[in-house]
Amino acid sequence: MVKIEEKYFFDKIRLSKEELTKLLSIALEKGGDFSEIFIEYRFNNSVTIEEDIVKSSSRNISIGAGIRVLNGEQTGYAFTNDLSYDKLKKVAITAGSIANSIKTNSAVNLNEQSSKNQFYSTHNLVTELDLNKKINLVRSAYDAALNYDKRIVKVSSTLADEVQFALICNSNGIFITDIRPQTRLMVVSTAEENKIRDTGFENAGGRVGVDFFETDKRPEEIGRLASEEAINLLSAGDSPAGEMTVVLGGGQSGVLIHEAVGHPLEADGAWKKTSIMSGKLGEMVANPLITIYDDATIPSYRGSLNVDDEGTETEPVLLIEKGKLVAYMNDLLSSRIMKHKPNGHGRRESYRFSPIPRMNNTVLEKGDNTAEEIIKSVKKGFYAKSFQGGMVNSTGKFTFSVNLGYLIENGQLAKPVKNATLIGSNFEILQNIDMIGNDTGFFLGTCGKDGQSVPVTCGTPTVRISKMTVGGKL
Repeated sequence: MVKIEEKYFFDKIRLSKEELTKLLSIALEKGGDFSEIFIEYRFNNSVTIEEDIVKSSSRNISIGAGIRVLNGEQTGYAFTNDLSYDKLKKVAITAGSIANSIKTNSAVNLNEQSSKNQFYSTHNLVTELDLNKKINLVRSAYDAALNYDKRIVKVSSTLADEVQFALICNSNGIFITDIRPQTRLMVVSTAEENKIRDTGFENAGGRVGVDFFETDKRPEEIGRLASEEAINLLSAGDSPAGEMTVVLGGGQSGVLIHEAVGHPLEADGAWKKTSIMSGKLGEMVANPLITIYDDATIPSYRGSLNVDDEGTETEPVLLIEKGKLVAYMNDLLSSRIMKHKPNGHGRRESYRFSPIPRMNNTVLEKGDNTAEEIIKSVKKGFYAKSFQGGMVNSTGKFTFSVNLGYLIENGQLAKPVKNATLIGSNFEILQNIDMIGNDTGFFLGTCGKDGQSVPVTCGTPTVRISKMTVGGKL
């Protein structure tokens, strides 16, 4: 069992505030205009049940520090897993070599702070459970999935949990710590009938404790939903192809909003002019029905943070307001370059990486219609329920593979379909959404960008897109 307390972290790093202050100053000796130290101690655990046995169980521990120096738009970064002062001094000198100036930098004065935010609890964490209790939790989901239907032939159930202790200090005087739990229970179910195999998936979690799986989403429900999707896919036919009205179901469709709309609103793409949304601040980029925000302050969500990985307090950030682009998600570097206020989106995978602008919990604001009203409004179209993944390029064009969909006929969901692809561009989807539901659901994801992966959540209600290309069988 691990003690989840701040003292446990400081017992591991054994660096004084005075030493950290010296390191920040050393990093600036060659003329950089900003220095930062990010220290983390992290442990990850996982348990997987397959073929009716505990197939794997692992525990990984990492500790290290990254030191960053900014010199205008340039970034110097170096890291180490050796937290001795002498080693960190070498790392600071290496990161500082990005600069080459004789200018004198002012002394660093660290101001120890406590975050006013507390969006997740460190009590009753899954990480603190002994292995047998974790196995029982995973087994409950596994058994529910396997026993759902005799056509379920294979199940994999995995519980992944971690706790990250983070300390961030910089030459602006920031000195702050955060303890970040993360848990996810995932079930993959495979069904087979008449030599046809299909797979369903379900997961749940976030920055939550054990009680989440007792009161919010029980393991048995997670297992059942994975197998339910697999069974529904067995009777699904191939999707027709062509341009049609498309309805995105609430929840999992958030992945499309995340990829097609969220990434172009990250500020590094805006200032580097690689984003389709670059230079459009203040312009109408969407139907006036659409409001999109990113909010790391939603309690216990997978992408929630008290402070980002640069020590900036998080806040709800309005991105598109009634169709108008009003803000980008930024980190300290992009906020300096664009002369915008930092808004808590500097994130990194670990101490090995320099922070970049990333999403946290990105949400399409709910509307006034019920899901039933939206489906009823479509005479003939396509309903997307779950997704396998997607791809978006720098021009904003995207393709998303639908795992399970349904045809809509005369305002009702008809036969299930599979092997469908949604094709379009972010500007098209933003203009063509013409009905928004009041049933917001959330998709748990892991977002990749520039070789880094971070946990995120995407929220969307049921929405109607007036026209969209569906790839399928002609």
